[in-house]
Amino acid sequence: MGTYVITGSASGMGAAAATRMRAAGHRVIGVDLRDADVVADLGGAEGRAHAVREILALSGGTLDGVAAVAGVGPSVRSAAAVVSINYFGPVALLDALRPALERSGAGRAVVISSNSASTVPVIDDELVELLLASDEEAARERAAAAQSALPAATLDSAPSIVAYATSKLALARWVRRTAVTPQWARRGILLNSIAPGAVLTPLMTGSTGVGEAPDADGFPTPMPLGVFGEAADIAFWIEQFLRPEARFTTGSILYVDGGTDAAMRTDAQPSAMRR
Repeated sequence: MGTYVITGSASGMGAAAATRMRAAGHRVIGVDLRDADVVADLGGAEGRAHAVREILALSGGTLDGVAAVAGVGPSVRSAAAVVSINYFGPVALLDALRPALERSGAGRAVVISSNSASTVPVIDDELVELLLASDEEAARERAAAAQSALPAATLDSAPSIVAYATSKLALARWVRRTAVTPQWARRGILLNSIAPGAVLTPLMTGSTGVGEAPDADGFPTPMPLGVFGEAADIAFWIEQFLRPEARFTTGSILYVDGGTDAAMRTDAQPSAMRR
C-alpha cells in the first residue's frame, strides 16, 4: 500500500478521492483549510510552504502519489484569489513534492482542471501567458483588471468566471508541458489531468445556483447523458491515474463531463499536426 496526498480533502471530489483511496488500504495525507491532516491555505506562498513541510514530515519524504484537487469556482468574488488558488497552488505544491514522488520509484500525480477551459468562451490569452510564466503578481493584477471589465450581470452571478476558466486552461497546459520534461518523464513520475464537467459538488452548485436537484436538460451547456456527475465519478479516475499500473500515460487531459466537451467541440480533438 502507498502514501498519497490529496488536496481539497475535506469536501467534494477531494473527500470522495480520499475515501476511495483509504478504502483501498492506502495512507492518505489530506490537505485542506479545515478537517485535514495538514491544514493550509494553498492560495499564498506561506501556506504552500507550510503544506510542503508538513507533508514531507508526515510522509518521511517519500510519496507514491499526489492528487491536486483543491480549487475554487467562478462565484468567488476575488479573481486574483482564484488564479492563486487554482493555478499557483497546485503548481507550487507539485514542483516542491516532485523529489518525494521520485523517491518512490513510480510516482504519480493528477491535477483537476475543468471542461470550462474549453467550453466557456472567456479565456484571457494574456493571463494564460502570465500564469505559465509563473508571474503570480502580474497574473493577479491581470485577473482583477479583466474582472472589472465584465458586464454587471456577470459580475453578479460569476464574478471570477474569466479567472476560473483561464486558470484551468493554463493548468492543463502546464500539465502537458511539464509531464514530458526529463525531470518528470525520465524520472518515472507520471503527471496527468482530469477535466470534470457539471459534477454535483458544493463548488458547482454554489457557482451555478442550480440547487440540489437540477435539471440536466435545462443546464446552460449540453448534457448528452442527461445526468449530472457525482464526486465519486471523479474519484474513480483519480485512483486510476494514481495506480502503479498506470505506467504508460502521461501528459493526458481526461474529460469526465458526461460528453459536454464532445457535444460542444465535436471535431476539436484530435487536432491534426500540420506541416
